[in-house]
Formats: sequence, structure tokens, C-alpha cells
Amino acid sequence: MRETAAAATAGATRSGTVVIVIGLWLIAATVLAMTPLVALLQPPAPPFVVFGLAFTVLAAGRLSRGFGTWLATVDLRWLVGLHLTRFVGAYFLYLYAHGRLPYDFAVPGGVGDVAVATLAAVLLLWGPPRDAGRRAAYGAWNVLGLLDILFVVVTAGRRGLANAASMAELLQLPLSLLPTFLVPLIIASHVVLGARLWLARVRRP
Repeated sequence: MRETAAAATAGATRSGTVVIVIGLWLIAATVLAMTPLVALLQPPAPPFVVFGLAFTVLAAGRLSRGFGTWLATVDLRWLVGLHLTRFVGAYFLYLYAHGRLPYDFAVPGGVGDVAVATLAAVLLLWGPPRDAGRRAAYGAWNVLGLLDILFVVVTAGRRGLANAASMAELLQLPLSLLPTFLVPLIIASHVVLGARLWLARVRRP
């Protein structure tokens, strides 16, 4: 019983630390957007920033024992819950309707993000992936969500190279937080979710 209580305390401590670090990251990304340094996000930089930060998160999980343990044990619903932020896709559609984002980025990306966020909400209401059926559903959603976010990143990079002015909204708050904060977390969470679902399938077929 003492071991269980100690494990719960350690888990809560790790979760608190992760929340603090993510909060500091969000503050730093917000401050960056208010300075001339945001110009560093000019094409072709955004995809490199996104994938570089996502890799950093995953590398931290390998190098930090505490963070790695947290990623390996945290309730998967917390990772899925992060994707509710993808309802921001509706804002893409709003900006397209007002001529502030191009169609081939805003509409497919916006609709895709809203769909992924909606399915995430359904999974959260359905419950944790404790059986094979739910693990399969979570896995299918995870693949769909990863493909969608990769499409968004690649399309943003392609459009930015073709016409930097068309993607200028990504250099301003709140959308500047996508490449410097939210999208790297989303990509990293997809990788962690995929790995954990695979391990669960191997251990409990």
C-alpha cells in the first residue's frame, strides 16, 4: 500500500513538473511572437522549427528518466485530450473566408483538424483503450491525426515558399504559437501514442 501511494505521489510530481515546463514553453513562445525574432519563422524555417522541436520533446523523453517514465505511464487520455486544441482548425476556415489564408492550406487543414478534434472527443467519452477494440480505434485515430498534421505542416511550408505573404498569419499571434509550441507537441504526442498502443497490443493481444 505504501508503494502504491509512493508511486501515485511520484506520478503526480512528474505531471506537475511537465505542466510547469510546458507552461514555461508557452510563455517563451508567446514572448517570441512579440519580438522581432518572430521574423526567423519566415519560410522555409517553419517546418524545420516544427520537426526540430518535436524531435527535442521525444529526445527529452529518452534522455530524462523522469520525463520518459511519465510518457510511458501517463493516462493516454491526457495525450488524446491535447488534440482537442485542434478545434483551432475552425479559425483557419474563418481566416480563409476573410481572405487571410489560402484555400489549399486553410480548408483541407481546417476541416481535417476539426474532424480529428471531434473524433478525439468521441474517444475520450468512450473511455480508455483497455481492450483490443478500443486500442484499434485509438490507433486508427492516431494514424489519421498524424497524417492530417503532417499535411498541414507540409502544405504550410509549400505555400510559404511559393508566396510568403499568403502565410503571414503564421507570424502573428495566436497562429505563431502553432509552429513554435502546439504543433510540435501534437506530433510528439502522436509518436508516443503510437508507441504505447503498439506495446499494449504486443503485451496484451
